[in-house]
Amino acid sequence: MVYIGIPKNYTASPSSFAGTPSLTINYQATQDLDSTNAFEGPEKLLEVWFSPSAQELGPAQPAGLKAVPEEIWKDMLDLVNCQVLSIVSSEDVDAYLLSESSMFVWPHKLILKTCGTTTLLSGLPRILEIAALFGGFPKSTAPSRGISVAAAPYRVFYSRKNFLFPDRQRGPHRSWRDEVRTMDKLFLNGSAYMIGKMNGEHWYLYLTEPHTMLTPPTSPGAKTEFTETETKVLSVPQGAALQADTEDETLEVLMTDLDEENAKQFYLEHATAVAETRYHNFDAEKSDHVDVFSNTSSDISDLDSEGSRVLPPELTTEGHALGTVVSEACGLSDVYPKEKYPDSRIDAYLFTPCGFSANGPHCSYASFETNVPHSQNGQTTAGIIKQVVDIFKPGRFSVTLFEAKPALSQIEDEWKEAKYLAARRTAKMEHVEGYRRVDRIVHDLDGYELVFRYYERLDWKGGPLGWEMRSFEEQAIARRDIISCRT
Repeated sequence: MVYIGIPKNYTASPSSFAGTPSLTINYQATQDLDSTNAFEGPEKLLEVWFSPSAQELGPAQPAGLKAVPEEIWKDMLDLVNCQVLSIVSSEDVDAYLLSESSMFVWPHKLILKTCGTTTLLSGLPRILEIAALFGGFPKSTAPSRGISVAAAPYRVFYSRKNFLFPDRQRGPHRSWRDEVRTMDKLFLNGSAYMIGKMNGEHWYLYLTEPHTMLTPPTSPGAKTEFTETETKVLSVPQGAALQADTEDETLEVLMTDLDEENAKQFYLEHATAVAETRYHNFDAEKSDHVDVFSNTSSDISDLDSEGSRVLPPELTTEGHALGTVVSEACGLSDVYPKEKYPDSRIDAYLFTPCGFSANGPHCSYASFETNVPHSQNGQTTAGIIKQVVDIFKPGRFSVTLFEAKPALSQIEDEWKEAKYLAARRTAKMEHVEGYRRVDRIVHDLDGYELVFRYYERLDWKGGPLGWEMRSFEEQAIARRDIISCRT
């Protein structure tokens, strides 16, 4: 593990932003990292809250989960089967770029997102134990025999898109039913949902009630009576909602069948070519101001046998440097540009041989997620979706918007609230240019509103879900992650 400062001329690198003291890079983990044999793009997403906000930590004051040492988190991630590539820290949140996606740690909550065949839920009991032992949260009797003690969370959310290759998953992720059982063994009164078509694009969600209660441990030898949580299929709005933090919002754009030509920009070869062009342009600008009377013999070592300038090694091999190049070149850095959002930070990594999820020419995957409320960034949800879709040009994509509902006291009456919410949803993402909306599902949960929409490109012609993927004997997936942290 070393600490390195990325050169300032990489404008989207974490160290180029004020307020970021250092970027921690795990060179041991990145040295032999190759994504050629990975295969599963859709991520598993876990969000664990131990208090309603960072201002309500109670005995965990003042740092809460941010007080947990990095090595403790790394040990937990070993259970998940992923490694830390780099860490960007700020006063409010620590962002971990992982070999299989990313993790964010606030004082009061943790978000862990992993792809591939990672066993994310295998790390959940350890997270509860870490919160009690190192985060300062109240200790409770552990619901699992694998841990000594646990902190009862305030709320837990787990979600994922339908897998491309469910038969290749491991541990508790072999089926949605197994995942629900795993969480039921930890928490009481959980709720499970499936949103979308069972024979098409769909999305799963498991969540607990506020002030979650841990499942009591079973006595050795005692007969266990276990009631499994039923998964509800959502199609129309129903249920009542409680008041929640109106600034809590998560937007996911899950994209498949990326445009082949456009996807080339995420390959190592293309990124290196872009870096080479930029480097030579920068070198040419420097030459315009060189002192012709200076001794230039020291520059000869920078030339190859044909007299061409040799690129610095980090521009052809360093995943973080090339990740930054791709972020800028493809336009992802412009979703939250530094000029408009000076506190934003990006940590990117380009994998070998390419930086996006691809199961063959017609079977690729990319995802974008943000928890920056639209009320804070001045952008509309529809605008962000269009910007992301324009970058990746998918044949089809799903959108999930999970946001806190305003309290009834904020709206004059329930009728106006319903009208207000309907108008807001329609304005946000009803129309995406070049695509037709196939599915739209809205559901009210405890304190939250869930919106799921599925789109297909107007000229997209595909078979049933999974048909194209099964036609390839060799699957080669690579992926990249952009981490945008809010302060």
